[in-house]
Amino acid sequence: MRQDRGVSSPTSDVSVRIAWADDAPAIAAVQLRSWQQRYAGLLASSELPSGPEAVDAVTAAWRGSLVKAADARQRVLVALARADVVGFVMTGPAIDPDCDPVRDGVVEELTVDPSRQHEGHGSRLLQAAADTLVADRFTRALCWVPSTDDALRTFLSDAGWGPDGAHRTLDLLGDGTTTVKQVRLHTALVDAAPA
Repeated sequence: MRQDRGVSSPTSDVSVRIAWADDAPAIAAVQLRSWQQRYAGLLASSELPSGPEAVDAVTAAWRGSLVKAADARQRVLVALARADVVGFVMTGPAIDPDCDPVRDGVVEELTVDPSRQHEGHGSRLLQAAADTLVADRFTRALCWVPSTDDALRTFLSDAGWGPDGAHRTLDLLGDGTTTVKQVRLHTALVDAAPA
């Protein structure tokens, strides 16, 4: 019998699980830290939510969505390092006009804390999201990605995702001054049934 001498591998004590309402403050903190990095070149620091009031507002929004989702197939998963939330992803039915909400699922907000990137949490979240979408009987997954986010596009491409030709522009401030172009990637979740 091997004795534990306190030595752990780099992947010990990491997992992904369904988020609980009590995770709302940690999810909000990860999201706000990631926004500082993600939108650094697009928005002035004064335009990014920060401070206790922003944390409270984002936490309240997360708590509300975790307590009662609008659709039973909407899920939030969290990546854990020991007991700490280090990332999250949302899944649910796709709502794009050209999608079938019964067949097409969406992966949204695949986010890992900037200080915990390159530790495998994104891969675990993506796999758990795919497994969750399959359990919810979706056969295709979609994900909107900023056209300039080469790292995320490469990450998804390496996992078997590819562009489906759809694109859109998001207006971050609602006044047309700051926009983000996005492309949609997709992947099959299950093999087609034999003919």
